[in-house]
Amino acid sequence: MKEIRAVIRPQKLPRLREVLRALPGFPGMTISKAVGCGATGRHAPSNIREELTDFTDKLRIEIVAPDDMADALVDCIVQVASTGQTGDGLVWVVDVPRAVFIRKTVGRAADGAAGEG
Repeated sequence: MKEIRAVIRPQKLPRLREVLRALPGFPGMTISKAVGCGATGRHAPSNIREELTDFTDKLRIEIVAPDDMADALVDCIVQVASTGQTGDGLVWVVDVPRAVFIRKTVGRAADGAAGEG
């Protein structure tokens, strides 16, 4: 299993949601508000106020999916989220050794037999 994480511009979410939900077997996603700044700036802050307000609203997306879906999900996110400008975001993939659906596990033995969801 893989976890696909992405930070994107908020205005890209409606189209991304539409495209991802059209993928066969799409497992769902979690969306969180995020605020961040890039490593490189167009100009150095000239005062403390500029330095403390150099953040942009973003959304963080998290998707846990089978290994064979990871590349397709990453490709969709990159294609939909891209504007070609600085600040489009970032996508990265993390290995997930185990994932369990809570609803499907409650009441079962805790011996690991509850398994994948």
